Amino acid sequence: MRTLYKALKMEGIKDIKVSTAHSLVILEPANIPSTTRFRAGWDKGILAPMLQFHRDTKSAFMVNPYPYFGYNKEKANLSLFQPNKGIFDVGTKILYKNMFDMQLDSVYISMKKLGFGDVDISVGESGWASLGETYEQPKCSVANAASYNRALVRKFVSGSGTPLMPGRKFETYIFALFNENKKPGSLAERNFGLFYPNFSPVYDASIMWVGANPIKSAPIPKPPVAPAATGGKKWCVPKTDASDAALQANIDYVCSQVIDCKPIQAGGACFTPSTVRSHASFAMNSYYQTKGRKDFNCDFSGTAVITSTDPSTGGCRYVS
Repeated sequence: MRTLYKALKMEGIKDIKVSTAHSLVILEPANIPSTTRFRAGWDKGILAPMLQFHRDTKSAFMVNPYPYFGYNKEKANLSLFQPNKGIFDVGTKILYKNMFDMQLDSVYISMKKLGFGDVDISVGESGWASLGETYEQPKCSVANAASYNRALVRKFVSGSGTPLMPGRKFETYIFALFNENKKPGSLAERNFGLFYPNFSPVYDASIMWVGANPIKSAPIPKPPVAPAATGGKKWCVPKTDASDAALQANIDYVCSQVIDCKPIQAGGACFTPSTVRSHASFAMNSYYQTKGRKDFNCDFSGTAVITSTDPSTGGCRYVS
């Protein structure tokens, strides 16, 4: 980032800001914003110098808040900006009515705890899948995707900010413009777009207009035949295009997090096949299951995907 900034400055380009996006795995798990903080090891070693860079260059710290990944049936309306009882933060005495505000305020509080509450925040991406596998229901639907993204647009336009950052307008990007029909992974991973690859809209997100009338949504596609049922079980495995270097980094991280990696060590039940991909698959899934099986626990910097197909082989059994 510093190199890019210096290069822009040398060329006399002053109106382009340099930043990089972060998923919310940079935060320690917490139920309310006031108790949140950046992960130990990341906070002072990585994020504090980065936040100092943003302060010095007057650029925004970019995060990717996804209420989608925190969805559960009991808190569906909280995730979708719909009427709900809310969640009370005893630390700040704030009643939160939507998860998006909770996530942004969690980032703000974490920044403030490091002494960088004055640095701007921008939203690198946020969105909702319109279609998903059987185990991804009822979360993934056109109705939910349309509801979430319409509300996100309204929130951005209103400039209302959040309870802890009232009146602040966050530069925000919707993920994604198009469905990625050739993307590996679950059905949901391919259906975050506002448009199909043929340019027809998946649904009306209230951002596209022709004259006085909004563009009409395309018919909702029928979901493909689901794979054999696995009792709602899910596993976290590497994406097909993940590099060995990235997967080795995942192994190193997981095995330093009090996760039992003995099965992939020499003599262990999952040592064979002795490949980085195989070992990473076991380690990443163990981390995902141990941390609570939340979608965001199966991210690994974009190298992982959730599957409903049991990856266990022979005597190597994957936790589910």
